[in-house]
Amino acid sequence: MYENITYAMLVNRMLEQALSIDSNLDTREGSLVWLGIAPAAVELQNLYLELDTVLDETFADTASREMLIRRAAERGLTPYPATAAVLELSVTPVDLQLEIGTRFSIGALNYAVSKSLGDGKYEITCETPGEAGNDYGDAVIPIEYVEGLESCTVTALLIPGEDEEDTEVFRQRYFDSLDAQAFAGNQADYIEKVNAIPGVGGVKVYRAWNGDIRPAELVPPDGVSAWMETVEASEEIKSWLNKVYEAGQDGKLTVGGTVRLVIIDSTFSSPSAALVELVQAAIDPTQNAGEGIGLAPIGHVVKVEGVKSKTLDISFALTYQDGWDWEDVQGYVRDTIQGYFEELAATWAQQEQALVVRISQIESRLLEVNGVLDIGDTKINGLAENYVLGADDIPVLGDITPSTSGQSA
Repeated sequence: MYENITYAMLVNRMLEQALSIDSNLDTREGSLVWLGIAPAAVELQNLYLELDTVLDETFADTASREMLIRRAAERGLTPYPATAAVLELSVTPVDLQLEIGTRFSIGALNYAVSKSLGDGKYEITCETPGEAGNDYGDAVIPIEYVEGLESCTVTALLIPGEDEEDTEVFRQRYFDSLDAQAFAGNQADYIEKVNAIPGVGGVKVYRAWNGDIRPAELVPPDGVSAWMETVEASEEIKSWLNKVYEAGQDGKLTVGGTVRLVIIDSTFSSPSAALVELVQAAIDPTQNAGEGIGLAPIGHVVKVEGVKSKTLDISFALTYQDGWDWEDVQGYVRDTIQGYFEELAATWAQQEQALVVRISQIESRLLEVNGVLDIGDTKINGLAENYVLGADDIPVLGDITPSTSGQSA
């Protein structure tokens, strides 16, 4: 805003003001008047520079991270902290009992047993928060001797670790909080609360997930009471039947207040059962459904599900550059298509419509691969057309089949 306020302009302006008082003053560089004005002009220029900084830090769209955090705190928002990855560890023999806190090393990071899953499986939590804990390709080594342990391997990433929220992502979340007010279990409220759970990368909220059921169909028809008298079952089952019957008779069985949440994990993959269970317990524990024990408002019965992975096989005919063949390019081709699929998955939570895998996108990206001169006859799952996924599906790359007609040119 003050880019035009320069040192030279300030000196000239002050000298002109002095001359307007006494036109006979010596204002040449090095004169007493000039020597008195020049240092003040330097400080004034610095002051205007600081004023520019103050303006930038005042508004959320230009504020630095530190000032953005202070601004967002006025709305009760803070950056999501880094969270630790949770892996599934399988040990043999399966009847070996590991103590909670038993530590293992994977590469440069250490992990500790945090929960027993039974059948020789354990949850191990990374001691270093962040995405680095998601990489478990190295060997698993016990830090201290574990008597009876024969082998141990990581078999799954249960809850992805996340780095501290990026500044620009946090800035956008701040602006989103102004556009959509999160309140009392509305859609924005569910999105905000679920995204704050470690390991969650996005969520879609659906109302009345059992809306295909008509409340009138839940009212018991004539004859049900007499039929119940003939049922041979335990007292526990009979008690349950009576409660359902009485609720139906009184019109208490309804589809109102039902919410379906579909989540994707922070690596933009299908979430593990452990992550789905974690979100379910945090939002609306199944054993206390609708009672408001979790983050969901009282009266909301919430069902949490994970986004589904749809495997897509890709085939095409490639023409190679001189000296190249399929063995040379196949790794780059797979990485390129996988990158496109990951980009699509990262946008799933923000899309109202189902994701579409487009042949034109696959072909245009593969043309950028070194060694590929041309591409044609591209098919997805055997069809030469764009593939429309289900509303809650994300693409996962399956087999890649290059046509034998691809020749070097």
